Amino acid sequence: MRKRHFIFVATLLLLVAGFVSCQKLLSKTPSEDQLLDGPIDGLAAQENRRFLNGDRAFNDEVFTKETGLGPLFVANSCGSCHAGDGKGHPFSTLTRFGQTDSLGNSFLNAGGPQLQHRSIPGFQPETIPGGVPFASFTPPANTGLGLVEALSDATLMVLADENDEDGDGISGRPNWIKVPPYCIVRPGTIERNGKYIGRFGKKAAVYDLFQQTANAYNQDMGINSSYEYTSTFDGQETDPEVSNQTVQDVVFYLQTLKAPIQRSQQDLVVQAGKQIFSSINCSKCHVPQLETGNFKVAALTNKTFFPYSDFLLHDMGPGLDDGYTEGQALTSEWRTPPLWGLGLSKNSQGGRYFLLHDGRAKSIEEAVALHGGEAEQSKNGFQQLSASDKTKLIKFLESL
Repeated sequence: MRKRHFIFVATLLLLVAGFVSCQKLLSKTPSEDQLLDGPIDGLAAQENRRFLNGDRAFNDEVFTKETGLGPLFVANSCGSCHAGDGKGHPFSTLTRFGQTDSLGNSFLNAGGPQLQHRSIPGFQPETIPGGVPFASFTPPANTGLGLVEALSDATLMVLADENDEDGDGISGRPNWIKVPPYCIVRPGTIERNGKYIGRFGKKAAVYDLFQQTANAYNQDMGINSSYEYTSTFDGQETDPEVSNQTVQDVVFYLQTLKAPIQRSQQDLVVQAGKQIFSSINCSKCHVPQLETGNFKVAALTNKTFFPYSDFLLHDMGPGLDDGYTEGQALTSEWRTPPLWGLGLSKNSQGGRYFLLHDGRAKSIEEAVALHGGEAEQSKNGFQQLSASDKTKLIKFLESL
């Protein structure tokens, strides 16, 4: 009897120990403010289903030669450049070439604007023609893009100060671009000489997420759609390799990804860093708060959000001038990148930062140090901060 009791107790202790060990091994589910993926609040049931369809197409579908990949391409899936909907890594960086001024790209017949440096068997990858300026673009995070699209043109024009009329040294301006025929111009869009305001891409040369998605299928993966199309190498046309519905589902997925959630907002150091951010005029370009207008997705209509960007072009000086441009932007002009999600960038970048348009900056401090042009004054303000205040500012930025 005593022996059986001993065996029972020993077995029970082993089970408890095993349970505790398993509990320690099981990872906790990350909180929402640690994740970039997931839908915005307020979607209807049908919209949530469409979001999931787009999610599967974006993150699960990997193209092969048999399903239309190439013959020339950069990546074989959407998700390979945007892991967890976050920023890309140098391995997935894109290369653009062929335009040096506002007159357009003169190397479209030589593979421009995007270098497709990979190919399926039997084809040779592209190379950049000798002496042609180029720029490298690290894929951005995807989150909150629908809120950016839902901004009204009128809001962007209020933020613009092309001639620096207020004399603060900041002269943000829109990039006026031609819109592809398949894009539907939004109600309230401002038109200037047949051109419209771009708001996506490193140079703000993309009108909306429809254009961004169709172009990515075509230029990034060599996948033809009925919207963006590349003929075969023998000049013959081929059928679309991705359906209109799939393209539209991916667009909806990108439109309805949630915005990054700031962390540690009540932390006194974070709050102090936010004040320092404004005091050295970083918020002149990295505008903290904006509001959407009316939009076709109800959950995006009249919403306040916190991107820390004005989505306008700014001259960043000779240090960031790669000699390449898009649309009407000067080669030294770049769209203000939103800072939301900055602190989560490492999660999709191999545990370290790759910042600025081409990932050349390996820390926030290095990224600030490379600012010039209109940002020169703010950069100097940062460099003059005490070590303590720099730490507070960095902690604030990493909370975004």
